[in-house]
Amino acid sequence: MHLIESAPFNIGKSKVYLGIPENLVAFACKLSFQRGGEGYISFIAKTKLIDHYIDTLGAIHFGGHLMVITTESALKLIGKYFKT
Repeated sequence: MHLIESAPFNIGKSKVYLGIPENLVAFACKLSFQRGGEGYISFIAKTKLIDHYIDTLGAIHFGGHLMVITTESALKLIGKYFKT
């Protein structure tokens, strides 16, 4: 997965919508399953967000800035944001 961003109006305490980045990651996980990747995705995180991604996405810090979402975490995200 490469570079997801929130719109300026949807950042900080006055954001309009909740859960948009998580929903986008769930969609990427869903595509991974559809393409035979067992839900796995990886991405490069900004340093200050590594702990946030661990907490909110169930991502694993793989070293450096590399983050990985495994099948188990992918299924949780998909279940939260998509009806199967």
